[in-house]
Amino acid sequence: MPKVFLKTYGCQMNERDSEAVAAQLVSRGYALTESESDADVVLLNTCSVRDAAELKAVGKMKFLAADFRKQKRKVVLGFMGCMAQARGRGLLEEMPQVNLVIGTQKSHKMADYLDAALAGKALQVCDIAEEVGSQSKVHEHLSVLPGGEAPVSAFVSIMQGCNQYCTFCIVPQTRGMERSRSIEEIVAEARALVAQGIREITLLGQIVTSFGRREIPEKDGKSAFVQLIEAVHDIEGLERIRFTAPHPKGFGEDLIEAYGRLAKLCPSAHIPIQSGSDRILKLMHRGYTAERCLEIIAKLRRVHPSLGLTTDIIAGFPGETEEDFEQTLALVRAAEFDNAYLFKYSPRQGTPAAEMPGQVSQEDKESRHARMLELVNAIAARRYEQLVGTEVQVLVEGPSKRNSARLTGRTRCNKIVVFEGSDRHRGQVLDLKIDRAGAFTLYGDPAWVNLE
Repeated sequence: MPKVFLKTYGCQMNERDSEAVAAQLVSRGYALTESESDADVVLLNTCSVRDAAELKAVGKMKFLAADFRKQKRKVVLGFMGCMAQARGRGLLEEMPQVNLVIGTQKSHKMADYLDAALAGKALQVCDIAEEVGSQSKVHEHLSVLPGGEAPVSAFVSIMQGCNQYCTFCIVPQTRGMERSRSIEEIVAEARALVAQGIREITLLGQIVTSFGRREIPEKDGKSAFVQLIEAVHDIEGLERIRFTAPHPKGFGEDLIEAYGRLAKLCPSAHIPIQSGSDRILKLMHRGYTAERCLEIIAKLRRVHPSLGLTTDIIAGFPGETEEDFEQTLALVRAAEFDNAYLFKYSPRQGTPAAEMPGQVSQEDKESRHARMLELVNAIAARRYEQLVGTEVQVLVEGPSKRNSARLTGRTRCNKIVVFEGSDRHRGQVLDLKIDRAGAFTLYGDPAWVNLE
């Protein structure tokens, strides 16, 4: 039974693609391993959205190739994902030891390629979509979970591609235009996952709130996305529903209202503002203003005052002045996010922003990123401390990564909680009292609930 080491770099879309490939390979007779040292196959699923992910993946592959060559081991090496789609055969030219470069719309063929590579029938294969178009089928293979320790939550991909064309983003070139699955197909996959013990499902799309907007008409004033949430909500045995990654323009009145109406829809939201400057937002081609973001946040918090709220922010976008950055700081102060994913702008080849005038110096990017991080951390520390002494509901995911003697889970507002307990509580929903707060982590009081 060949062993496969599969590592993912980058976004949750890539994580979901890795899950689908893992399930595909397990069903074909492959075994997954957590260590490359005993692997027959090494696959790196790579992201092109940020330069850091690319550098890590390429560096990892070069190190492994040299190490295997030194050990005189024959291991099939492959890239998949957005970087594979964007760079294609160039990866094979840069790293001749690599056997496979499989694009974003070709991963459903991975088992066939590995069979051939292990049989010595193909030394090098590059299979990427020459045109990442809007009509290609969204391939899904995760009706059965890959082997290993059973998870309690799972991603369900509901669409592929993006039509937004943000000027900093390469996704339309690597994943193509928006293509949505049918509600019936998504519900069938979600139901199968719940039958295997999944308690929480995260609906996943590049701009998840754009689901079905061209294929599925509104019904009773509800968008296709809200119709989908309602359909998944009806699945018996499912405890929680989340979704990522949305776009601010997707938070219409029907979705905001759904937060107060659908009990399984978790009160957490990701509002990727990117910048607080309307001038920069226009250069980014985002399609909203800072004021609109604050309106959405205010409406959501009226529905759920305890709403968990996160965001994305880019520091040092081309043309960003100190005044623009100060406006972003002001927006973050007003919004009071629980956490933020901060990025220093990195130019991506083939995107309009890479050619824009006014490229910001690395020194200014570093400085602005550090200042934003300090602000985000201060706000988060205050908001997390406010939860000390309160009761929260936690879905137990399993042992804590940092201390396997403790359990970890998430609140409905998507905050991590660590507490004492045993593995038999995995998958249970527990009520815990928070007795202290750390950096983006809460600690629960085990005396609050019977864990015997």
